Amino acid sequence: MGIVKIDDHLHAEVRRASTVMCRSINAQAEFWMKIGMLAEANPTLSFSDIVKAELAAAVDLPPAHAAAA
Repeated sequence: MGIVKIDDHLHAEVRRASTVMCRSINAQAEFWMKIGMLAEANPTLSFSDIVKAELAAAVDLPPAHAAAA
């Protein structure tokens, strides 16, 4: 883990987005960095395509209602 220095305006945008998306500021910045890296590596994919691929690659977890039963 390290410290990343970013522009004040970008930090304010991360703060705003993190509030709307119910993420911590760090989680929002990490999400944007990951999506940005994937977008650069896959320039023909849309944001939706990238998210779909990430969801498909995620480990399947039991539904919340099944865990409570």
